[in-house]
Amino acid sequence: MKTPPISQQRSDHASEVLRSRIIDGVLEPGALLAESAAARELGVSRVPVREALFALEREGLVEFSATGRAYVKDLAPHDFEELHVLRLALEPVAARLAAPALRNDASRLEENIKATGKATTLPQVTHLDLDFHEIILEASGNARLLKLWHSMRSELELWLGRLHRSKQLQTRGTRAETVTSHEGLVETFKTKSPAECERQMRQHILSWREWLPMMQEEG
Repeated sequence: MKTPPISQQRSDHASEVLRSRIIDGVLEPGALLAESAAARELGVSRVPVREALFALEREGLVEFSATGRAYVKDLAPHDFEELHVLRLALEPVAARLAAPALRNDASRLEENIKATGKATTLPQVTHLDLDFHEIILEASGNARLLKLWHSMRSELELWLGRLHRSKQLQTRGTRAETVTSHEGLVETFKTKSPAECERQMRQHILSWREWLPMMQEEG
């Protein structure tokens, strides 16, 4: 495989660092992302940082003002609703399609749950939570479903990270609840029909919406 040019590597690294800080809440919604400051911190020129900001804009994590300044995107309730509708459209169908494969082998999901149970930070829980769902999308065998889901993963991780932090402040049980709900889904894949897998995934996604009032209170 051909090694990417140095400029591309620098841009990718800048994207990775900024993405992680945005999703983990280190950079808060509305925070200014100054090219010059980020370039100095990362030890690169402003060009890779600018390219990284454009990439993060395409992922839905950054927005530009009319004057060209970049800010961490502050997702509003209507953004959540749109993501929620898309998850309901994609993931239950993916669960039904993935059911035969996961009935035969759910080891990747089980390994993910074990890792979640050992996670020591909320960002790790959030990342593993979405990895769990991505494994199901991959098992569906439908490349277009997976591509559509990938297109919104960064925004999902941003929202889910904020939801997890809000929930943790109130219940302190985010990791345990994530493990329990995912164990229930794995048991369904192992023992139930594809139609039931689809129904359970729909209920799982619907329960995600019940956390929205916590976000509104936080805001």
